[in-house]
Amino acid sequence: MAHSDIKKVVLAYSGGLDTSIILRWLQEEYGCEVVTFTADIGQGEEVEPARVKAEAAGIKEIYIDDLREEFARDFVFPIFRANAVYEGEYLLGTSIARPLIAKRLVEIANETGADAISHGATGKGNDQVRFELGAYALKPDVKVIAPWREWDLMSREKLMAYAQQHGIAVDFAQQGKKSPYSMDANLLHISYEGGILEDPWIEPEADMWRWTVSPQAAPDRPVDVELDYRNGDIVAIDGEARTPAEVMAHLNALGGTHGIGRDDIVENRYVGMKARGCYETPAGTIMLKAHRAIESLTLDREAAHLKDELMPKYASMIYNGYWWSPERMALQTLIDQTQQVVHGQVRLKLYKGNVIVTGRRSATHSLFDESIATFEDDAGAYDQKDAQGFIKLNALRLRVGARRSKPEPDA
Repeated sequence: MAHSDIKKVVLAYSGGLDTSIILRWLQEEYGCEVVTFTADIGQGEEVEPARVKAEAAGIKEIYIDDLREEFARDFVFPIFRANAVYEGEYLLGTSIARPLIAKRLVEIANETGADAISHGATGKGNDQVRFELGAYALKPDVKVIAPWREWDLMSREKLMAYAQQHGIAVDFAQQGKKSPYSMDANLLHISYEGGILEDPWIEPEADMWRWTVSPQAAPDRPVDVELDYRNGDIVAIDGEARTPAEVMAHLNALGGTHGIGRDDIVENRYVGMKARGCYETPAGTIMLKAHRAIESLTLDREAAHLKDELMPKYASMIYNGYWWSPERMALQTLIDQTQQVVHGQVRLKLYKGNVIVTGRRSATHSLFDESIATFEDDAGAYDQKDAQGFIKLNALRLRVGARRSKPEPDA
């Protein structure tokens, strides 16, 4: 579409430096009306100031949505049913927020009759892929404007100069501070990139971390917490029923107090480059450990092993932006089917950065049979003689192969 064909754009708008500049840039470059959409997904900051900034920019249609429960219930909880971890470490905190934002961008575009959507993701990162794959999956003919792929404002310094030139208020600029880390936060995590972190050898500054204390500074006394599971999801903490968003907020605060959830990772972006990021994921770290504990008690061995085999593929789908793809949804159906038996309680001890499982139980769905597993007299519950035939049958191919490869005697 030519610029003149764009009359209205829905912008994913935070009110921060990048999106404030994008708002003005869209108005100038495209001469179009802009609709702003700001999502509260638990980033821990007030979202209402975005309304004030949007109004000051002349915006008439302003959407500010509290999506915390939807985010936790429909996006975060499903990936923890899968025990999803990307490249062995990353708990997908940024990745899983993007499909929800893409969904809401499309919905607002439909509601307002907008011609296009716009986002502030750069042309180097994963988020451009996630936003746009999600949008195209939900609205195949949607038009996407990605300013970072069009303009020449390719550094923080140029962005600051543009802001000053156009009278765009930027809080940290007014305070005379240097450009901060590039950060992203939601109920699942807060991430840090850029600055000194661009050198993978340099240790993060101690005052960078916002949600967690260092393990060394964490309390000297551990705390016990009990989680109730139903269908693979946490439904109560210490016997008190909680919504998904409440679960995450509570565990973030508890885990952060005890130094849990810090990670420093070099990861492979979908666009091909390696990038270093630091993450705080207190609730997610606790949830992953606890979920595997309750599954160990309630999930059939082969079902559990199949999930573990599929998990890296599932995690890559989320990381790379394929939440709305048919393969992810098919895999989610399989995962959720396995969770129909994942009920019970897990008890954890949180101590100086550690999440320690101290108990798990399920009154209705445990597969642990003490009469069989005991080292004491099992009263005939398990016939140890059966193991001999089991071992011989499993050794048959090994024995045949060993005979075949035996060297021929010298003539």
